[in-house]
Amino acid sequence: MKLRADQSGNRGLPMPLWLQGGLESAQSAVISAVLVLLPTVWVWMSGGFGPTGADFMARLAGQAWLLIHGVPLTVHLYASGTTSQDLGGPLTLLPWGLALLPFALSWRAGRRLARASYSDQLWQAALGALLVYGGFSFATAFVCGTVDVRINLFSATLIPLVPVLAGLTLGARQESRSWTRLIGVEAVDWISRTSQHSRWAGSYLWTVIRAAFLALMAALSLSSLMFVLALITHWAGVVSVYEGLGVDVPGAALLTVAQAGYLPHLAVYSLSWLSGAGFTFGLGSTAGSLGTAVGPVPAIPVLAALPTGQLPLAFLALLIPVLAGGLAGWWFLREGENHFDEWLSIRIKARWFTAGASTLVLGLAVGAVAGLFAMVLSWLCSGSLGLGRLSQIGPQPLTFALFLGAELAVGVIIGHTMAPWLERRQLRELETPQDASGPSRSSFSASRPVD
Repeated sequence: MKLRADQSGNRGLPMPLWLQGGLESAQSAVISAVLVLLPTVWVWMSGGFGPTGADFMARLAGQAWLLIHGVPLTVHLYASGTTSQDLGGPLTLLPWGLALLPFALSWRAGRRLARASYSDQLWQAALGALLVYGGFSFATAFVCGTVDVRINLFSATLIPLVPVLAGLTLGARQESRSWTRLIGVEAVDWISRTSQHSRWAGSYLWTVIRAAFLALMAALSLSSLMFVLALITHWAGVVSVYEGLGVDVPGAALLTVAQAGYLPHLAVYSLSWLSGAGFTFGLGSTAGSLGTAVGPVPAIPVLAALPTGQLPLAFLALLIPVLAGGLAGWWFLREGENHFDEWLSIRIKARWFTAGASTLVLGLAVGAVAGLFAMVLSWLCSGSLGLGRLSQIGPQPLTFALFLGAELAVGVIIGHTMAPWLERRQLRELETPQDASGPSRSSFSASRPVD
């Protein structure tokens, strides 16, 4: 067997892959735990948690560590002087922005494990990594569960493995630069054995999926830009909320980090607002470009940017998803993978019909796929904060998918229809002749006599 070099560069017997995967996973778990513990200790030492002991601080850090991995918690809060009125509930609105921390550490571990593995042995390292990380998660949930914060041990063991497995997979994929080398399967040979029609259909569907992803990402980017503009416009209100809370520097820093963890949610909420589907922020409060009815909101600084009152031109925000869909339609034409249009043109000679029918099918397909993506995002970014009326937060998945999918479909149809004209215009600009006032340098060189 070919020997692999150890981390010191010496040649020798290789470390078992399952053990190396476990060590890499343990390193990622410890680093992420320390990064969560440090700001918690900072706030605790400044007296931000009141007269509490170190055990409370350690359990709180462990609960926060589980929370950034996507583990839901059940919070029990009782009114002062009574233990019968529970004001808490399930905490399922998870800070996915902070989940980038374990994902990034696992991505790094995936690259290192891919360098140490052969193409058909990576599963051994991944299995060892997942077993160790799952054990770390189970131990954290077992130790940090309390009467006031209850943690399901089964969920706490399995859910953290999702961002870890995603990071390991993508990190190994980047290191190997090929899915074929990563899993040891010759996908190219398998594809070559399929029929030409199957390859065309697969290429068309894959391009539709990528166009839907592009449309959704473009819409999310534009909605995030609109949110930043709203935040800048209402910056004075954001600062006043910070001042009203009366927190010190450590508390303000921890509050800012917590809000940063919900930036993906705010991007999705902004897109839902722009699409007209709107979103719910607590019982009885809805916000959207087609209508807003917002009740009292908690003292969270970023919520000062929430649009309130009458916005007469808010319906124009519906054009932003249409613009994102137009970009995806143009991109689809440039890819040159519209095999359904080619197949339809072979069977029906009326080009005016086939062009319109294929474009309509394209718009519906991209809109449907993007709607499914939006439904998943809505489900991930909806939940409860476990506090009274804040038990319903986020867009309604089906409504969001229908609104956004329809608007993106309209944009794709418009963009794909206008794309040939835009391409011809760019081509004419590239082929514009030089200024007639004098010959160009290339014409001089072409007319010089050969010595």
